[in-house]
Amino acid sequence: MTAGPFFVGVDGGGTGCRARIEDAAGRALGTGIAGPAALRIGVENALGEVQIACRAALADAGLGEDALGSAHAAVGLAGVGRQGALESLVRQPHPFRSVVYTHDATIACIGAHGGRDGGIVIVGTGSVGFAVAGEREIRVGGYGFPISDEGSGADLGLHAIRLALRAHDERLVGTNLTNDVMMRFHNDPFEAVAWMDKATATDYATFAPLVMRHADDGDSIARRIVRDAAEQIDELVRRLSECGAPRIALLGGLASSIDPWLAPDVQRRLVAPEGDAVDGALHLARRARMKA
Repeated sequence: MTAGPFFVGVDGGGTGCRARIEDAAGRALGTGIAGPAALRIGVENALGEVQIACRAALADAGLGEDALGSAHAAVGLAGVGRQGALESLVRQPHPFRSVVYTHDATIACIGAHGGRDGGIVIVGTGSVGFAVAGEREIRVGGYGFPISDEGSGADLGLHAIRLALRAHDERLVGTNLTNDVMMRFHNDPFEAVAWMDKATATDYATFAPLVMRHADDGDSIARRIVRDAAEQIDELVRRLSECGAPRIALLGGLASSIDPWLAPDVQRRLVAPEGDAVDGALHLARRARMKA
């Protein structure tokens, strides 16, 4: 059996939770996954998913649960920025030798740049710009859909439905995109209204692939939506550069789709990510142990 200390990195987001355990030499020993761990589901529920993912990583590594007592952990969770969230987290019992809680964007940024200064723009269900520059952490946008998260998958879906309803009313000329969107609601705008009453950001984001596909096929309304979204992502990248981020990576499920639509000056600023959010959490866990 590999002797401790161990290091655990956890990325807890709105769609799932991933954990990886490494030994002191940086060798990956095991990985585990669990359900959504964003803090909007509640602190205790989120931490429950974190522990499920960690136990799965231990099992994958062939280690007993008592190994967590020798582990230094860093846990990035979506929603840590909410008022009182961090205070609630640190009051909860945990099985680790030590633990650091932070925002999921922080670990994604650290992982993308191998622990060095840099920035990220995440384009997925939501969107956010985040950078580490010296002792500063800079956040741009990402305040939540629908009041923020411009250029995100949820934002694409919202605009697609809005324009499809206008086309249904013949307030604008419909296209293949608006026809396909309305087909999802059986061409009944009031079915769309009923759907809206219960829809989440994730539900709106399910329309994003449809929008991107039609935009790539030349659909005029889809291209209008995607161009507007790309301009919002351009703004996030430029703002992080203005704040001192020396390099910026584009991350998230829509990153590769939106990249060709970005302005040339923005594309020149982008670099390929070196690692993922779990890598970033492991960097943070090792730093915290050295400072302890």
